[in-house]
Amino acid sequence: MSAAGPKVFADQPDPRTLVASETLYEGRIWNVVSDTFSLTGDAEDVLVRDYIAHPGAVAVVAMDDHGRILLLKQYRQPVRMSLWEIPAGLLDVEGEDFVVAAARELAEEADLAAGRWDVLVDFFNSPGSSSEAIRIYLARDLTEVPEADLHTRTDEEAEIEHLWVDLDDAVQAVMAGRLHNPSAVAGVLAAAEASRRGFEALRPADAPWPEHPSQRHRPAPAAGTGQ
Repeated sequence: MSAAGPKVFADQPDPRTLVASETLYEGRIWNVVSDTFSLTGDAEDVLVRDYIAHPGAVAVVAMDDHGRILLLKQYRQPVRMSLWEIPAGLLDVEGEDFVVAAARELAEEADLAAGRWDVLVDFFNSPGSSSEAIRIYLARDLTEVPEADLHTRTDEEAEIEHLWVDLDDAVQAVMAGRLHNPSAVAGVLAAAEASRRGFEALRPADAPWPEHPSQRHRPAPAAGTGQ
């Protein structure tokens, strides 16, 4: 890399030699995988990393005509907290279009439909321990889902509380350390920057998402090795 920096300032695909791969645990939603791989291409010089093989997720910043965004309060057992979040859900329906999945989550968790969709931001939730990729959309031109079509929420979702928040207030909550959900934090800050730019730099809803697990080619282990 030159002193002037890389020619393209972007994360790049960089697959390394996969020597072996084993599924250690099969769960209802995600698995735990152990990969043996080589950084140098030398099959004798290997590293082993265990991680969550995740189907990915979508999330939605729903913004009304007054510039307010919708936050949801939901209990999360792993952190033993009720968190203010944005509508989100797993991409666990094989072959489902990403925007269709986001619209489904918006309807199920927020009782809303949107007439306009744009991509706000893409990110890896925890790339050192999970393959999870998340895409956050900005949803506008909102309407309420007809009562006959409302989704019946169960389990933790049955406790969901809805709150419309001014975007500036949501940013202040993030910066003050009052919001902790990663999709909410990333979505709020991205929405604020998009608003500052007059929403002119947003990618279309159908913009490519090559970082999602379904769009990435996972190489097979080298011949004669792995599982």
